[in-house]
Amino acid sequence: MAALTLDDIDLRQDLLDIRGRKAGHSTAYPLALIVGEAILDYLKQCRPETAERALFIGAYAPYTPLSRVAVSLRAKWYLRKAGITVSRPGSHTLRHSCVQRLVDSGFSLKTIGDFVGHRTPDATKIYAKVNVEALRAVALGNGEEVL
Repeated sequence: MAALTLDDIDLRQDLLDIRGRKAGHSTAYPLALIVGEAILDYLKQCRPETAERALFIGAYAPYTPLSRVAVSLRAKWYLRKAGITVSRPGSHTLRHSCVQRLVDSGFSLKTIGDFVGHRTPDATKIYAKVNVEALRAVALGNGEEVL
């Protein structure tokens, strides 16, 4: 997120290009309309005028790109504000939540690993945890509604 530049966003084609992910390659993702609109609103109304190509810029002079640490601290602040308690709050929590939802939705580990840029299947396997709540529903009831 902190590494995004103005050149990574194609609002005409609704695409977001993520360069140099964990596996070292680029991937273009569809950009949801609401996200594209929010970015456009930020660019028009909030982003300070600067020659910097980074998308996200600090709010105070000197106007420099937000660091990864700054992004993570902001995510931590919003997680706490929302009352979400996790052991390691920050931007990685959002990534982990996304991956876990993909696992819970039944996507293959290969597909998920490619999506998040893992180099090996072993890196994605840590997300292949047992869904305890679904197992509990099966154990306590006839399980028909969760199967």
